[in-house]
Amino acid sequence: MYDAMVLGGGPAGAAAALTLARAGRDVLLVDGGGGAGRVGEALPPAARPLLRELGVLERVRRVGHLRCPGNVALWGAPVPVVHDFLLDPHGCGWHLDRARFDRDLQAAAEQAGARLARATRAVAVDKAGRGWRVRLRHAGEERLARSRWLIDASGRGSVFARRLGAVRRCDDRLLAFVACWRPAAPDRDARTWIEAAPDGWWYSARSPSGARLTAYHTDADLAARDALRSARGLLAHLAQSPHLHALLASCRGEIDGRPRGVDASSGRLDRATGDGWLAVGDAAASFDPLSSQGLLNALYTGLKGAEALHRALAGEGSGLLAYEDRLRRVYRTYLARRTSFYAAEGRWPGRTFWRRRAP
Repeated sequence: MYDAMVLGGGPAGAAAALTLARAGRDVLLVDGGGGAGRVGEALPPAARPLLRELGVLERVRRVGHLRCPGNVALWGAPVPVVHDFLLDPHGCGWHLDRARFDRDLQAAAEQAGARLARATRAVAVDKAGRGWRVRLRHAGEERLARSRWLIDASGRGSVFARRLGAVRRCDDRLLAFVACWRPAAPDRDARTWIEAAPDGWWYSARSPSGARLTAYHTDADLAARDALRSARGLLAHLAQSPHLHALLASCRGEIDGRPRGVDASSGRLDRATGDGWLAVGDAAASFDPLSSQGLLNALYTGLKGAEALHRALAGEGSGLLAYEDRLRRVYRTYLARRTSFYAAEGRWPGRTFWRRRAP
């Protein structure tokens, strides 16, 4: 029987498995392999202390990721405001090759002693005495595994925590319509761009592959979804954001494939721990991409949730209470900051998107 089974092999799950394995726990990391093609994966400078604590900072610095020197924001006025990471005490950030980042975290967990089940899904979870019985499926074949504790690292769906009675509470219905652009001319701007628009806002960044990602964020009920999932419809919205439009025009970018819509909403579980389980990463709480907190939260909750679980396995339950309280405080602070940041954009007070976010 494992001490803990981590259901989800993304950054939160891998960080949890790594932390538990380093503490000497017998842990299985179950990776369904569904993380390809994730959007706008920027890691801010503030992540460096977490990467260092997890022991993976040098891996990230060495290979495959694009250094991000700063941000450019058109927010509250049609004038670009530049935040140069040269002034940040932690240094630069990164635009990630997300598949490589996930593999490196998983490899670190394996090297620490965790077992990794690749391309494997948990198809049934049942309470069994003082632990759990989990049916795992790989390549059409099933097997049973047992664990004292479960960690839900399944993402925004909070799949396992909700099965166990937790309730997911959403604070908005933000969607991101994402496109990958292939530049025909040199694109050397490695900064992250943010530009507000009448009914939402844009994100853009280069990826390590040389492509440029854009994501248009708006509310689900405001989105002309069929139009925004076409190159022509997305371009029509992009024309309302002159600076980003000019950036893409300068590198003669063309959309590669069809834009796709992804959930970008803010929300959290009503409880992130329960009888023999806890949630980490987006499964516990998800954040507006504007906050740049998604990957930070994944690494932080993976680390802190695993530390709390290690203490619980040793008979000390107070760590779980502290973890739950810490998550509540982080999310409460985030909501206040989100309100403040959206309030700084006052050019379209009558538009529904901005009115919903007014203080």
